[in-house]
Amino acid sequence: MATTETQSIHKQLLQEFTELINDGTVSQVQEKLQQLHPAEIAHLIESLPQDSRESIRELIAPEIEGEVLIHLQDEIRARLISEMDESKLVEVAQTLDNDDLVDILVDFPDEVIPQVLDAMDEQRRQRVEAAMAYPEDTAGGLMNTDTITVRTDISLDVVLRYLRRLGAIPESTDSLFVVDREGTYLGAISLTQLLISDPNQKVQDLLSKDIEAIDAFTSEKDVAALFTRRDLISAPVVTSEGRLLGRITIDDVVDVIREDADHSLMSMAGLSEEDDMFAPVITSSRRRTVWLGINLLTALLASWVIGHFEDTIEKLVALAVLMPIVASMGGIAGSQTLTIVIRGIAVGKISGGNALRLLNKETLVGMLNGVIWALIVAGIAVLWFQDYQLGAIIGAAMLINLVVAAAAGATIPIILQKLHIDPALAGGVVLTTVTDVVGFLAFLGLAATFIV
Repeated sequence: MATTETQSIHKQLLQEFTELINDGTVSQVQEKLQQLHPAEIAHLIESLPQDSRESIRELIAPEIEGEVLIHLQDEIRARLISEMDESKLVEVAQTLDNDDLVDILVDFPDEVIPQVLDAMDEQRRQRVEAAMAYPEDTAGGLMNTDTITVRTDISLDVVLRYLRRLGAIPESTDSLFVVDREGTYLGAISLTQLLISDPNQKVQDLLSKDIEAIDAFTSEKDVAALFTRRDLISAPVVTSEGRLLGRITIDDVVDVIREDADHSLMSMAGLSEEDDMFAPVITSSRRRTVWLGINLLTALLASWVIGHFEDTIEKLVALAVLMPIVASMGGIAGSQTLTIVIRGIAVGKISGGNALRLLNKETLVGMLNGVIWALIVAGIAVLWFQDYQLGAIIGAAMLINLVVAAAAGATIPIILQKLHIDPALAGGVVLTTVTDVVGFLAFLGLAATFIV
């Protein structure tokens, strides 16, 4: 329901801005933009053709321009950054939080990055450089270095006075991290406990070790899984020696989960979640051509199999009519299993310990569905062509292909993962090849043996 409402809001917003850009004044467009959150402005820019984007970007308030860039798809953000002058980029960088700045700096021209760092105070520069030392898809690349730390030997009253003196705390702060004199992470103390406990108590009296530290080189997918399992709002990030580096917050993890979902969906079509919907025609065509070429090769393989039974098909035209049914049903059955297994891999539910059990289960599901649909399709073939032998042949082929499809759908993603190939990207192509070849081979092979 919430997703439907959000889509409706975005659709209405896009319609309003399209009309304003075409018929309204600059002041009207600017006034409307001021009412939007940076993420909404980013969504709007992504939804507009390229010739309309520049007119919108020029009207964005300077203080939120950096946040808008952060929420944009990588390809669009990189293009907009390339069109901005150096002084503007330095200015935009100063408005961003450290974690967002680290994410966006990779798109900045090499000559601008030193200027951005030089414009910072020493403490902030050290924090940003520390975060930049880690790959983007790790906990270190995801973390924010803005943290509040306390020692074990001070009283809660001292902590409260310290917080009041700060005047503000970083967003999504639900706990203060406790460290020793060397900066080693010891545990955390929740803000709730801090507020309701006796001010004369020491920090060590409320120290909790429930929030385990995350190693800086942990992959972002593992971080997202950890947050999901433990319902975390924030978590500390440490070096291999246990020294506190920063923290990861739930808003960063939500972005990772969304990007992973987009990746799984787009990869099945050979596309990237960062592809610009309004990219130039040549650019979009070039990207899709590669995937179409790969699919052509698999289609040629299936056609090659059919070609071996050319004489058989000529003698019984009904085979050509019924062939697509076997391949199509196998493709659908295999895709169902493939989707379940890819999702299981993505959320960490499949390992060497349960992979065989899953394969057995999916094979049995394929066998049961194969029997059911084999009987149904066989009955249809008999009624259609008045040929009981043909009905038996297509029924047997259907059973074979659905069993093979289920087994292939379960094993292909696991094998691809072991080969370090993205199952979401290559799984569908491999599965389609298997179900087409097996389906045609089973149906035409049985027909050549028992009918023609």
